[in-house]
Amino acid sequence: MSVFPTTVALADMTITSLEPTQVSTTHSLKRQVRSRGGQRWAIRGSYAPLDRTQAAELYAFGVAQRGQFGTFTIVPPAISTPLGSANGTPLVTGNHSAGETAIDVDGWTANQSSALKPGDYIKFTHDKVYLVTNTVASNYAGVSIVNIHPALTTALANNDAVTVHNVPFTVAFASDQRDLSAVAAGTFGYEISLVEVV
Repeated sequence: MSVFPTTVALADMTITSLEPTQVSTTHSLKRQVRSRGGQRWAIRGSYAPLDRTQAAELYAFGVAQRGQFGTFTIVPPAISTPLGSANGTPLVTGNHSAGETAIDVDGWTANQSSALKPGDYIKFTHDKVYLVTNTVASNYAGVSIVNIHPALTTALANNDAVTVHNVPFTVAFASDQRDLSAVAAGTFGYEISLVEVV
């Protein structure tokens, strides 16, 4: 799978959680809401003015994806480092079924008060990225419980790897159109809009 170019960092980035719901209001103004049961991330960003070489690398990569067809990975630089200490080599403990939100993890350095913090991102052995919703403390044996959102989309097995640093999002472009703009003499502008592939 291709990896998004990282030779130039994004100047700004927005990450969005997309969770479709169906909402209706009755004549008596009572609200009825239902979740459609899905969640995915969207990433938007733009670059500071680029020289032609920098712009060409990004644009060529984008065009090579053939609109929304290609999938690739990107590590969003703004969230690549966890808020927690994240020391150790975390692994899934036991088997977990799709739909679970509390995952047993071992392999942490012992007695960390905040191995992960709410708002950190985590990935297991499948493409979905999850958000950590609790402060994750490891015990004397390096074991913890990690609460995630959304619920697991795929079952996990004992000793499955856990990624907490430089979490790669599997994404595709959100539209079929790629634009490269000349913003000043010899400089170019480029923006990305990506959606997670789940």
